[in-house]
Amino acid sequence: MKNFFQNRKMLAAFGTVAVLAALLGSTVMLRNNLSAPLLIQRLGNDIVSVGSRIVSVPVSWFTDGIDSVKDLQNAADENSHLKKKVAELAQVEARNAALEKENKQLKAAAGIKKTLTGYTTTTASVISRSSDSWSEVLTIDKGKSSGLKKDMAVMSGGGVIGRILEVDAATSKVELITTTDSSANRFAVQATTDTGKVLHGIITVQSNGTLTFTQASSSSKLKKGTKVYTSGLGGTSPKGLLIGTVAETTKDSFGLSDLIKIKPAGNLSDASVVTVVKRSVAG
Repeated sequence: MKNFFQNRKMLAAFGTVAVLAALLGSTVMLRNNLSAPLLIQRLGNDIVSVGSRIVSVPVSWFTDGIDSVKDLQNAADENSHLKKKVAELAQVEARNAALEKENKQLKAAAGIKKTLTGYTTTTASVISRSSDSWSEVLTIDKGKSSGLKKDMAVMSGGGVIGRILEVDAATSKVELITTTDSSANRFAVQATTDTGKVLHGIITVQSNGTLTFTQASSSSKLKKGTKVYTSGLGGTSPKGLLIGTVAETTKDSFGLSDLIKIKPAGNLSDASVVTVVKRSVAG
């Protein structure tokens, strides 16, 4: 009986294998004979294809977006780097220009020392100058500790630009010769005519900022280009400091006296280094 059941199991197994082989063979033959895949296969293929497209499109967009963001970031970083280099180059050029200008002014200051025999000079740097009082006052980095005193003459670029107005321990204020303050202490000056006559006067400032030589002690004319110097009279300013040159001689608003316009010799517009002159001998 036991053998019978075992034989039946074997027969069933062989039968199953035979059926599967027949189905497989028929499927292969059917597939080879068909010109197109079965409907179910086509539906499956289409579903898989559409699904892959649905997934791949946003993934592609996302990947492209990340690449674009990276490219933009790289471009921004490179642009920032280039801007920094350009700014650094501009700063270097500006610094070189400032150093060159300061070097020229230092050389001019050295020349002033040679021409002021008998006078003590101190070189200082301009540390502040307000835009609303540009033609009135500037501040330098030397004061009482450097021996500076009120009313000492201040030069820049080879000519007088003003005098010490206030003195602190380490800084001083310089009142410029172009100040329109009517109470300012004006420089006593002199100039020599072609005939050798010395004319005396003071420097004043017109409402438009023009320097003038007024109160001349003679009616003799001063030609254009005549040099005007400090006379050393009436104050602590030494004699012989160059103020400027005669630019033009006209009449005053009343037409009664000469109005002698002066072109300043000093660097009034952009002084960064100045020379303070201390009078040590009589002028």
